[in-house]
Amino acid sequence: MDRYAQIPEIKSPTGKRMYETVRYPDIPRSEDDIYVYTTIGDRLDSLAQQFYGDSSLWWVISISNDNLTQNSLTPPLGTQLRIPANSAPIIAKFNLINE
Repeated sequence: MDRYAQIPEIKSPTGKRMYETVRYPDIPRSEDDIYVYTTIGDRLDSLAQQFYGDSSLWWVISISNDNLTQNSLTPPLGTQLRIPANSAPIIAKFNLINE
């Protein structure tokens, strides 16, 4: 799943193609959430592949963790990450707010 698949492209005044602003949903905590500590070699895309079967859902893990900077797929070593157990409602909210 490409997270930009439903995001319309626009053209800047200079003619450059860009995506419209992407909005991300709030992701409430759940007692079913999974918590892991990062080890050497962990990346958000590989964790998304492991837990969701889809590496493009790395952003679900990223925005679920306020302690992460949003500019890297590689979280700091030893960081505790919350991995939402069910990504389906998160993706549905994402698609809804970005229609």
